[in-house]
Amino acid sequence: MFRVLRLINRFNLGGPTFNVTYLTKFLSPEFETLLAGGQKDESEASSEHIPMEYGIKPLIIEKMKRSINPANDIAAYKKIKQIIQEYKPHIVHTHASKAGFLGRMAAISCKVPIVVHTFHGHVFHSYFDNVQTSVYKNIERYLAARSTALIALSEQQKHELSQIHKIAPAEKFQIIPLGFDLERFWTNTEVKRETFRRRYNLSEDTVAVGIMGRLVPIKNHALFLKAFKQAEERLQKSSKAFIIGDGELKEKLINQCIELGLSYSTLEKPDHTAKVIFTSWIKDTDTAMAGLDIVALSSLNEGTPVSLIEAQAAGKPVISTIAGGIENVVIPGVTALLSPANDLAMFSDNLFKLLNDNELRYNLSKEGRQFVSNNFSYISLADNMSNLYKKLLKEKGLWKNEN
Repeated sequence: MFRVLRLINRFNLGGPTFNVTYLTKFLSPEFETLLAGGQKDESEASSEHIPMEYGIKPLIIEKMKRSINPANDIAAYKKIKQIIQEYKPHIVHTHASKAGFLGRMAAISCKVPIVVHTFHGHVFHSYFDNVQTSVYKNIERYLAARSTALIALSEQQKHELSQIHKIAPAEKFQIIPLGFDLERFWTNTEVKRETFRRRYNLSEDTVAVGIMGRLVPIKNHALFLKAFKQAEERLQKSSKAFIIGDGELKEKLINQCIELGLSYSTLEKPDHTAKVIFTSWIKDTDTAMAGLDIVALSSLNEGTPVSLIEAQAAGKPVISTIAGGIENVVIPGVTALLSPANDLAMFSDNLFKLLNDNELRYNLSKEGRQFVSNNFSYISLADNMSNLYKKLLKEKGLWKNEN
């Protein structure tokens, strides 16, 4: 049996946690996997319950955190080396940037035969200034050259990484989309919808639009709030906006609501008459999806946004900016209305159309479930990854030796 050490940045709610959980649980029987990862930020909801639900207890590397801290990073690097020396993996597979840096450096130092990295997104635009971005690109190029294989989640992401940012030649990349267990998004939906809407005192004729994710600059919630204000002023029906998540910009976004003249509600100061509801994190996203009528995303940069996949599985129309791999996650004009990043006029117009037009919402909801079922299955994810591992092991002469 071949041993895989799987490393993730941290166990916070999002696609990477589901990805590593399914890969740990459902790889072909030739592979045994040890899952390890860093601690979540205080502003994030923990997702350790996700692997636990599948009988997986991940190893927590306490010093591996999202922020850059030389002392913590060195300690985490040493801990990963210790894990490698004790577990003796044939494959080290890292997921996302911090784990990708520390994990690959440790794997290279320990001469692990196969080193694989998955880009769940990237920080090469809209995160840092030009100097910092250049530094991170050079680090990634160094590690990419020493990795056995690189994984992009979509054709668009592969194009950005290989052609625009020149991280590695295109032939170094494999495209393996994320996979999910999506059945919960189309089961028992009426009860879930009633639960969500009763919790927030929503009448059945109130159109609810929600945006899910960390409250951080890259997600550009400011655009969403401005667009909602403009659309709501034109609307002749009841509507509410839900900000689902938490993070460093919460107070700033609340202040923006005040400046825009949008009433708001928080867990600390609930107001069921408010136009904008700050819910903080919601663990049962299938319940939230059932209760919403529209799912939005306004990011400047994205990898593979899980909320849009889940929205389509739940039969909800999507409104989004065009960023990263989003055009590979939805069917433009069929399951989603898209606009360029930071284009307030077009985003606001699209949002108004969806809030105002019941038939348009219905038409955009019809194809989503089949689309995501066909393209983002956890079974396909596990099969594709198993096949890649076998290919890499054969190229190293290891598969033949042990089988």
